[in-house]
Amino acid sequence: MEILRDRRDKLPETVSVASTIGVFDGVHLGHQEIFRQVRAAGERLGVASAVVTFDGHPAHVVRPESAPRLLTTLEQKLELIEAEGIDFAYVIEFDEERASTHPEVFVEQVFIDALHARAIVVGEDFHFGRGRAGNVEGLREIGEEWDFEVLALDLIRHRDDAREPVSSTNIRRALAGGDVARAAEMLGRPYEVRGVVEAGDKRGATIGFPTANIPVPTVMAWPTDAVYAGWFTRANGDRHPCAINIGRRPTFYDHAKESLLEAHLIDFDGDLYGEEARVSFVRLLRSERKFEGIDQLVEQLKTDVDDARTILQSASD
Repeated sequence: MEILRDRRDKLPETVSVASTIGVFDGVHLGHQEIFRQVRAAGERLGVASAVVTFDGHPAHVVRPESAPRLLTTLEQKLELIEAEGIDFAYVIEFDEERASTHPEVFVEQVFIDALHARAIVVGEDFHFGRGRAGNVEGLREIGEEWDFEVLALDLIRHRDDAREPVSSTNIRRALAGGDVARAAEMLGRPYEVRGVVEAGDKRGATIGFPTANIPVPTVMAWPTDAVYAGWFTRANGDRHPCAINIGRRPTFYDHAKESLLEAHLIDFDGDLYGEEARVSFVRLLRSERKFEGIDQLVEQLKTDVDDARTILQSASD
């Protein structure tokens, strides 16, 4: 997949695309359906496929005080889009200038001048441009003038609740409740965070449960404080089952300032410091709690590891 940058790159005049546009945070099942329709439109029209997306979430510019935490970094998002078979990704650095661009001007600059779009696929709730003034109806009017078609798709619904659309907001809500399994259903894969393993206080190693400590940027969405079964993927691609703790370690600290992510790799012995890692969440094991002492904590950690091993073995069979 070729990556193009807004206000810098353009496709050759001989190349046209079927495209879509959105934040696509999480690249969930609804986004994946849009990408399938983009590819289908491209095949029907004999043109390439393209996704227009943003380097972050526009809300961080227009309403930073209430902007949502991200489900994917730009790097993750582009990897996932590429995995959907898209030919081009056009990345918009969303700033005050882009936030104030009139919808019709935005379409002309991005879809006409840069991408030569023949078709644009969007969700039924699509809005864009200054003040989110642009919508599907307005996009169709522009399409009539510039000779591109507009396809509006219904929202994908969660299979267990026809009233609940698959959305980035609902995925964040599931994570906030610790329901990583429900989040995975909407994503089409386990939720994943990334970071570089750093040295901690090594307290886990002293009680027989060494952990890899992974700082996660505060802009990213975390599952709620709890213990989870999941997978730890190393930079070389090796994947290990793990028990993951997110929390403030109340057994050891009365007033920790922030939560930490610690992953205990099951049946693993090695040095992970400085490695890039990916941690994905499969199942909630239990909520975080304060134990009366080290012995009680160790017994619970043994149970956590056994439960995680069983769940992950079943998941991989």
